[in-house]
Amino acid sequence: MTGEVFTVNSRKYDFSLRRSWNARLKERTDEYVLLDGVFEFEVEHTDLGAIAKGTRSIETFFFDRWYNYFVFYEPAGVLRNHYINISMPPRVSDDAVDYIDLDIDIIVWPDGRTEVLDEAEFDENSIIYGYPSDVVEKVLELKRQISAAPTKFLTSIRS
Repeated sequence: MTGEVFTVNSRKYDFSLRRSWNARLKERTDEYVLLDGVFEFEVEHTDLGAIAKGTRSIETFFFDRWYNYFVFYEPAGVLRNHYINISMPPRVSDDAVDYIDLDIDIIVWPDGRTEVLDEAEFDENSIIYGYPSDVVEKVLELKRQISAAPTKFLTSIRS
């Protein structure tokens, strides 16, 4: 039912918790879960800068894709950025989304600039967690595809 609170759990490859937050259900289909979150306090992000309290995050978790997709809106409603997070497909229950974050993120700014983040973290975690070669290949290919044509991924779901 729309409006239900979901807990989102971003996990490392060994299933340990990386981050957790709450968001409200906007839509659930056979293909994805669409959530609506609001930052409860300001967050200082290394690459994104200050994310203001009240920033809205529309979050799409696809059941069969190796990425999730966030659209951030400033508290005044202006588009802040798109955030594509390479990850394993999520496990979704009645009130939670759990996914394995595979480190690499692609940011698309409103002016069209694209930034790939956390490649060094991916290289390091590939060794620490022993990512299988097929996972490494999948992540690198997806990073290449998204970087080459980010708008194809941005239009994959409405916010």
